[in-house]
Amino acid sequence: MTPTFRFQPRRHLLAATLLLAAAPLWAQAQAAEPLRIGFMPGPYRDAFRIGIEPQLRQLGYEVQYVEFSQGVQPNDAVERGQIHANIFQHTVYLEASNQRQKFDLVPIVHVPTPPMGLYSKRWKSLTEVPQGATVTVPSDPVNTARALRILEAAGWVSLKPGVDAASVSERDITRNPRQLKIVPLDAAQAPRSLDDADLAAIQGNFAVAYGLRLTEALKLEDMTLPYVNVVAVKRSNQNAKFARDLVAAYQSPQFQQAFESNPAWKGYRLPDYFKPASVAAKP
Repeated sequence: MTPTFRFQPRRHLLAATLLLAAAPLWAQAQAAEPLRIGFMPGPYRDAFRIGIEPQLRQLGYEVQYVEFSQGVQPNDAVERGQIHANIFQHTVYLEASNQRQKFDLVPIVHVPTPPMGLYSKRWKSLTEVPQGATVTVPSDPVNTARALRILEAAGWVSLKPGVDAASVSERDITRNPRQLKIVPLDAAQAPRSLDDADLAAIQGNFAVAYGLRLTEALKLEDMTLPYVNVVAVKRSNQNAKFARDLVAAYQSPQFQQAFESNPAWKGYRLPDYFKPASVAAKP
């Protein structure tokens, strides 16, 4: 026998009412998806927590921090949609990562960035460093280039003219009158190499994370714009609301005042949108 279904108005009306009542809750759950931001060790998380997150919370965002230990991981996570954005790299590294890994990430705003520097536990000044000194440098080509440029600015090495920053290595040194021993290693290990090497070229974020002060460096790089770090997102998200809100928060007077009021952040290369302190302080 074929079962017979009878329409029951009250029951259907109750079901419809429950669905309508649940709809706003479902929409709220969708809208309440946390904003996931990726970081490497260093100062960028602290600056974000102090100067950016409060502004985002006022806009209704819940922020989740995701920590990584290797440079390619934060970009892979953005590409896969596991996080919304990351803050750890400059545009030269980002472009090289896009090319090598076939990612499609873009920068949306610069952030205050500590420069790379030469540090030492053995020597107090560059003039004390002896012939044949051992110098550790980051092993990835982009940051190797930065380290070698610092040595070049000190007059210690010369590089091939027009060398590509994305593929440079110690083999591109044409003059090394001080007979420096250049030792590439993982950038995150550079601070620990101070126990064994005469000098270490340490990226600013790793120096700060290790507890080194920028003022302790024997020489800091003259940081140009391509090496100022950025917030990176997927190209398809560069005009998304969360991306626009991140840009607005970084470029706000509130963030500038929060950043410049912290003495631990002195010596950073500031983005071009930062205004002179006297101007930024005006209402």
